Amino acid sequence: MASYSSIKLPVHLYRFLLRQCKKLPTEAQGYYKHLIRQSFNSHSDETEPERIQQIINRAIQDSDWVVSKYSRM
Repeated sequence: MASYSSIKLPVHLYRFLLRQCKKLPTEAQGYYKHLIRQSFNSHSDETEPERIQQIINRAIQDSDWVVSKYSRM
């Protein structure tokens, strides 16, 4: 498992998710990097700290799921 305690800001989450992509097969990395970039851009106007934390927590859960999905293949 990754260290999630250092993920406090959206930019930390962005870097973490891009590092998680390196754990995926090469053919899937481009898709997920694009998805991460699009999600980051679509949520860039969020200002409410509680909502930002919800987004961060959900993104971490989703990244764990995707990495475990590909590790079983």
